[in-house]
Amino acid sequence: MKAWFNKQSRIIQLILLLIPVVNWIVELCVRWSNFFEKKGLFSLIVAIVYTIFGLPLGWLDFVWCLLFKHLVFAK
Repeated sequence: MKAWFNKQSRIIQLILLLIPVVNWIVELCVRWSNFFEKKGLFSLIVAIVYTIFGLPLGWLDFVWCLLFKHLVFAK
């Protein structure tokens, strides 16, 4: 899912992150697929934090994606 998100055009990425509920769903998919891919403790912590606080952190990811073209902790 992370690779799929990073392959999207920047406009599509920003639109997905701009819509609140869609943002949270995309965050969940990217964060948990990243955890299942890497199986690391840090990936697990990030996935849990984004599951609980995904909506407010989604705005952080929107700005991060705008500046750096990828999600926080998901390059």
